[in-house]
Amino acid sequence: MPADLVEAPESTLPYPPIHTDKKFVVLSDWDGTITSYDSNDWMTDNLGFGKEKRRGGNLDVLAGRSTFRDSFREMLESVSANGHTFEECKELLKKNIKLDPGFRQFYEWCKAHDIPVVIVSSGMAPLIRAVLSSLIGQEAAEEIEIIANDVVVHPSGKWDIQYRHPSSGFGHDKSQAILPYRGLPNPPTLFFFGDGVSDISAAKYADVLFVKTKADGENDLAAYCQREGIRHVLFSDFKDALLVVGSVVSGEKSVENVVGGAKRE
Repeated sequence: MPADLVEAPESTLPYPPIHTDKKFVVLSDWDGTITSYDSNDWMTDNLGFGKEKRRGGNLDVLAGRSTFRDSFREMLESVSANGHTFEECKELLKKNIKLDPGFRQFYEWCKAHDIPVVIVSSGMAPLIRAVLSSLIGQEAAEEIEIIANDVVVHPSGKWDIQYRHPSSGFGHDKSQAILPYRGLPNPPTLFFFGDGVSDISAAKYADVLFVKTKADGENDLAAYCQREGIRHVLFSDFKDALLVVGSVVSGEKSVENVVGGAKRE
């Protein structure tokens, strides 16, 4: 068994079974990757302590001055402390968060080719499921597996995030959604999609890492990968990504073909 699995942080939440019989598996961050805007950032910027402090916290995580777990908790606490209930946040996000323009096509293509799509998020599953249902419909939303954190709502109306891995500095160590596949006799090719500091824990474990670029300049995962020399494929939306994934699945290109050009800058 790989050392990474032996030393895995204890999880407070269950995991779905891994897909042992698939040749390809897609795992993707939710906020800012499948969605066009990070829902937790939106809550913090509009309902919590604001964008300036939120960006400062993200940059502290990227520089190693803080953990994502602690910075993210402070973000969400600022929303709850301002009197915004969890149900209110859920309804506001359903109205304000949009889907990446290419994701629906990407998801339907994966489904048609028997490729599981698993959401691996540092957000809270009830919020993700609510927003996803409003964007792609209840039936499709229930099909997609979600590995995320949870929420505790107190009688007072205040709420707190329940971390999957409270002992980890990531709160949710996303590598633990990837590493079990590495122990399989015939592991599938793993595609991982991310955009920000919450994805750092998973960045080096996928066969093909897709890093989303955003016009607002908040390209923290890209900056991390460049700094650490982690090979990756940049994409702006899932229509771009589908061309790459499709070429690997068809055998037109190998994993090395599509990631081999990425290098430290």
